[in-house]
Parts: sequence; structure tokens; C-alpha cells
Amino acid sequence: MADQHVTPRKDGGWQVKGAGNSKATSIHDTQKEAIDAAKKIAKNQGQEVVIHGKNGQIRAKDSYGNDPYPPKG
Repeated sequence: MADQHVTPRKDGGWQVKGAGNSKATSIHDTQKEAIDAAKKIAKNQGQEVVIHGKNGQIRAKDSYGNDPYPPKG
């Protein structure tokens, strides 16, 4: 399962990139646009969105697949 990563681009934009892919799936002007696009892909494919900050470090994760540890309600 290839998670969708939202990462900064050298040109100042943001990209969505599947884990292990050499090319970006999509390119966006803002991080919010990239996150929204990544969420759509992840929901369709049951994956996780991994959001990186401007420094490249992971700042958040959202899971849209089969969570092995679902919240107890």
C-alpha cells in the first residue's frame, strides 16, 4: 500500500506523491490544495495521507484505510 505524501517543492509549491514513486501525482500552489487532493486519492484507495511541513519533517498523518487500531467509542 503506497501512502500519499504531501511535500514541499523546491520551487515553492506543494506536491502529492505516492510512496516509492519518482514523480509527483499532482502539483499545487498551496499546502491545503495538496492535502485536499491527497485525501481524495487516499480515500479512493484506502491509504494514509502523510503531511510534511516546509522543513520536510512529518507533521501529521490521516488514515483512510483499514485502521489496525480503530478508536474505541
